[in-house]
Amino acid sequence: MPLGQNKILHLIMENSKWLSAVASIWIQVTSGATYTFGIYSATLKSSQGYDQTTLNTVSVFKDIGANIGVLAGLLYSAVTSSSRFGSGLWLVYLVGAVQFFAGYFLMWLSVTGVIDRPHVWLMCLFMFMGAHAQTFFNTANIVVGVRNFPDYSGTSVGIMKGFVGLSGAVLIQIYHTLFGDKPTTYLLMLAVFPALVCLATMSLIHVNPSNTSNDKPHLNRFSLIALIIATYLMIIIILQNIFTFPSWAHILTTTILVIMALSPLQVALTAQRSEQGSPSPVMAPLIMNFEDQNEVEMNLLQAMSTINFWLLFLAMVCIMGSGLATINNITQIGESLDYSTVEIGTMVSLMSIWNFLGRFGAGFVSDLFLHKYGGGRPLFISLTQLAMVLGYLSIGFSGNLYIGSVIVGVCYGSQWSLMPTITSEIFGVKHMGTIFNTIAVASPMGSYIFSVQVIGNIYDRKAQASGGPCHGLHCFRLSFSIFAAVCGFGIIVSLVLFRRTKGLYASILQRRLKG
Repeated sequence: MPLGQNKILHLIMENSKWLSAVASIWIQVTSGATYTFGIYSATLKSSQGYDQTTLNTVSVFKDIGANIGVLAGLLYSAVTSSSRFGSGLWLVYLVGAVQFFAGYFLMWLSVTGVIDRPHVWLMCLFMFMGAHAQTFFNTANIVVGVRNFPDYSGTSVGIMKGFVGLSGAVLIQIYHTLFGDKPTTYLLMLAVFPALVCLATMSLIHVNPSNTSNDKPHLNRFSLIALIIATYLMIIIILQNIFTFPSWAHILTTTILVIMALSPLQVALTAQRSEQGSPSPVMAPLIMNFEDQNEVEMNLLQAMSTINFWLLFLAMVCIMGSGLATINNITQIGESLDYSTVEIGTMVSLMSIWNFLGRFGAGFVSDLFLHKYGGGRPLFISLTQLAMVLGYLSIGFSGNLYIGSVIVGVCYGSQWSLMPTITSEIFGVKHMGTIFNTIAVASPMGSYIFSVQVIGNIYDRKAQASGGPCHGLHCFRLSFSIFAAVCGFGIIVSLVLFRRTKGLYASILQRRLKG
């Protein structure tokens, strides 16, 4: 057997946490189908005879499915605490894979006319199923990452959330290379490809923490790979919006992308060899395994009875809700501000990159801050909300959508690594999947409030007053002024949470120093 295969087999036999991390990354980087709705939305609309309002209704179920992962959290808690299912992780991934396939396959059957045109609410169910599958992958990958790398939970969550943030751009590159411009075929690809990747890799993922001083350098290599992929995708997206790529260029660029996505395996091999080659020093993990943790391990109901839960939830409504509303309406905003189609297309495409930078950067930087100063992560929620205020004012009063979209994308993405990590630190690891997925409901809830009740209603009134589509700064100025005020309130809420958890984070730093 070749040496490389021997090393990989050894990783599998050892139930290596590094191989678990690689398998989780591969699942994450192929499961972000919800970020690519724009690829097939026009085909869905025309084939089903929908008007724009109906299409938006279907899209809302995409957001609901992708963000309400309470069932995924409950399933994870149930199967991992019962010996009947072994580790139980495989069942969480299996349920996600089945939903992924069923949701997008039924949509493909509907769009291609293989089955009779379903009622719109049935199509909403198909969309919900496909999007909801993502929460099962996210829950398992994030919780396993936190438990396998308790000293660097922020970095681990940032890596996982970062890769899923890039996945939309990755899937689109693979689609264009294999199928050109065939949106119906893309739906079939979404039904098959992510589910197959999950089924092929889920048996490699295990909870197997081994705290060593060598974790950080290897996690940094994962982070570097993510940054390189993000930079590469950004360059490719910009070039594709300027030039028409021939087929050979698509094949070349996608081949390079796939090689990059496979490269974390080499990091895992190096990390495992390093762990076996040197004894692990005794050290106190920042976030201890839940069996040994001094803090109370709360279940969902216990967490919901605390003030800290609702402070975190309210902060997420403010920043996630307004951020997602802006992202969902960025095309309409760009048109009203007279940006060209190419400019709008570029900003929409790059939004996934800014989202990634926020997800990855917030976890990485907050870990550095926590290790060096013992500073609480909720402070970073306050800082990103402050940046959001500046971004909203930039769009609403100067019309600078370039700067505004970067700020909104980065700050919105940041919450997806900060919120789960803070959840594990305040409420414990044992039920964090259920708790952080419940808090994540703040995203679609806030998005509905700010998209429909604020942006939608105000824009419609402006359009009626002008007798047609609204153009100019005044179309969205009031909406973004409201968003800025909402995030201003969110700053106060998150600062209260920061103040209330200072003792907790001080004790985390103290445990580290004693170690």
